[in-house]
Amino acid sequence: MDANQTTSARRASLRRVTNETRVEVSVDLDGTGRYSVSTGIGFLDHMLEQLSRHSLIDLTVKAEGDLHIDFHHTTEDTGIAIGAAVAQALGERRGIRRYGDALVPMDETLTRVALDLSNRPYLVWKVAFTRDKLGAMDTELFREWFQAFAQAAGATLHVETLYGENNHHIVESCFKALARALRAATEIDPRKADAVPSTKGVLGGSL
Repeated sequence: MDANQTTSARRASLRRVTNETRVEVSVDLDGTGRYSVSTGIGFLDHMLEQLSRHSLIDLTVKAEGDLHIDFHHTTEDTGIAIGAAVAQALGERRGIRRYGDALVPMDETLTRVALDLSNRPYLVWKVAFTRDKLGAMDTELFREWFQAFAQAAGATLHVETLYGENNHHIVESCFKALARALRAATEIDPRKADAVPSTKGVLGGSL
């Protein structure tokens, strides 16, 4: 991330520039689910729009990447940038509910997400696909996005598709379940709006 990043209230904007991608992201945790997403990958755009809409986090993403090679770098770097923006917007994570979970059905598919905004990144991914691609996108890249997001956001994130057959439904239920869990976990708890939700008084790390 470069120096052109700002944080205000529970909003954050940042730019991630590498030799492979250029990603600009802004988030507002107290938004209404408005979005403007352009990554050059149609299916990823659709999933990030779902993430915004169902979390009520306003999200702007503009990404340019080496799509002539494949979609890996752009997918991963958007996960990193969005996760980092969420982490910045959370600040000390004071007052948040911290935990969120969701069960999201989509026709024949059911996915469960459990989330802890602990500032200790970890991903458990129990999602299986029966196809290598959805459109032009490799299905293995969805795990890479969730891994990148969890790492950058400082989230312990468990994603499990309990059952499902349609690969589109499986992916979409994962993003929608993450969205609903994020909505719950980032909300301010009015009973403890001034406190970090940890007996340590700080979230994450051993320092």
